[in-house]
Amino acid sequence: MTGMMTLTAFADEISEDLEEQLDVLLEEDIHHLEFRGAWGKNVLRLTDGELARAQHSMRERGIRVSAIGSPIGKILITDEWGPHLREFSRALEIAQRFDVSYIRVFSFFIPQGERAAKYRSAVLERMQELTERAQDAHVVLLHENEKLIYGDVPLRCLDVLEHCGSPFLRAAFDPANFVQCEVRSMQEAWPLLSPYVVYAHIKDALFADGRVVPAGQGDGEVKAFLQALRDRAYSGYLSIEPHLSSGSAFSGFSGPALFHEAVQALKGLLGEIGEEWC
Repeated sequence: MTGMMTLTAFADEISEDLEEQLDVLLEEDIHHLEFRGAWGKNVLRLTDGELARAQHSMRERGIRVSAIGSPIGKILITDEWGPHLREFSRALEIAQRFDVSYIRVFSFFIPQGERAAKYRSAVLERMQELTERAQDAHVVLLHENEKLIYGDVPLRCLDVLEHCGSPFLRAAFDPANFVQCEVRSMQEAWPLLSPYVVYAHIKDALFADGRVVPAGQGDGEVKAFLQALRDRAYSGYLSIEPHLSSGSAFSGFSGPALFHEAVQALKGLLGEIGEEWC
């Protein structure tokens, strides 16, 4: 028995203009997006009027939001907490407005040159608070493994997930990000984290220089990852995050042509393993 995987994407990598984002998604027969930004603004910076405009455009095209691609947790662990909590409240509001079950989060940047262990207690305390607030709102947080945050390597990702011990904090698994931390995603990360994985980010990268490449063209073992998902009858989202033109800690860009290339690479891998998608 297999599940049906659903394609979604960080459509702000296509264009700043939401209308163009949606048009290109439909050209690839993709009917979901991971909502990170539109009109040059992060999703948490959009006004209520802009959110209403986005809802109208998505509804007209039959496109739904798979997750809020928030930047929550992408601050230094030493930064002030109160303002960030207010941003998190906005993320919860937007998730509820779009009837979304997931919000992507991170486990805080560690000051350069310092050991992550020094900040473990502070990280876990903040992650626990976020998780409890998400539970109250009936929203699941997706912890993404990201370079230079506390949870960038498998053992510390597991530490966060086990400490919070909640179904309202799960893992978004990103093979390319593990490669950029010199981690073999399927040998080192998947065995530890697979019980928590409910969402997949699809991009690949090279060990040699950390460069992001289309799925299957790097060292992220993306085909093996897809096979592992298939074998457990995964019926969740595959979120395409190309990063083929540029990428930073807070966003990425590919443009329409490179976005199409990234999507075709993923569809090719799915075809190779005999997996259907919707």
